[in-house]
Amino acid sequence: MSAHFRDANEGAEAIPARLHVVRHRHRRPYAAVVLAGNYEEAGDTGRWRVFPGDVLIHDSFEAHQDRIGAGGCALINLDMVSDLPVRGAFRIEDPDSVARLAERDREDALACLMDQKHVPVPPLDDWPDQLARDLGDEGFESLGAWAETMGLAAESVSRGFRRCYGVAPVRFRLELRARRALALIRAGGQGLAAIAQECGFADQPHLTRTLAALTGRTPRRWREAGVN
Repeated sequence: MSAHFRDANEGAEAIPARLHVVRHRHRRPYAAVVLAGNYEEAGDTGRWRVFPGDVLIHDSFEAHQDRIGAGGCALINLDMVSDLPVRGAFRIEDPDSVARLAERDREDALACLMDQKHVPVPPLDDWPDQLARDLGDEGFESLGAWAETMGLAAESVSRGFRRCYGVAPVRFRLELRARRALALIRAGGQGLAAIAQECGFADQPHLTRTLAALTGRTPRRWREAGVN
């Protein structure tokens, strides 16, 4: 797969100015609370530019790349036991209280984070972001047809998307399908062949290869483990 594993550092983290953190993947879900500075993150759920008070939620096995602003940034990373129903980015009124609690107890910091009012942060909305959304639609036909509809050259679309998201459109779509399949496997109730078909894989072996590359574990092992 196109993104390597790089689990978040629990607790406080300072990131230098203008650093490009290449596309990577996290095994565990976590929340990133921005305390100072700013950066742009482009991942499986979209692209955001975040500032102090903003929070980015990352599910397990999501991938993203980051471009840090001119002043660098400081943030708090909070590991979560399981994926949350919250997606994307939102703003809270008191990130400093989360940071203070995180020094003593992660669970208290997470509770403080979730108890605060969440004001959604709108994602960026240029054509690469529209393409990212459309790639998740099973009705998506082809990159060439999409580019023609937008009045763009297919080669320019592929290069521009990779620049924004750190991955080619075809790979991005495959990884979205794999994460959707993983969610269905974890939920139970469907056979693996049916899940492969529903998620757009050529067959069950194709799903097995893709998910093993994405997570290090085959669909059968995920099902046997009963991981939430």
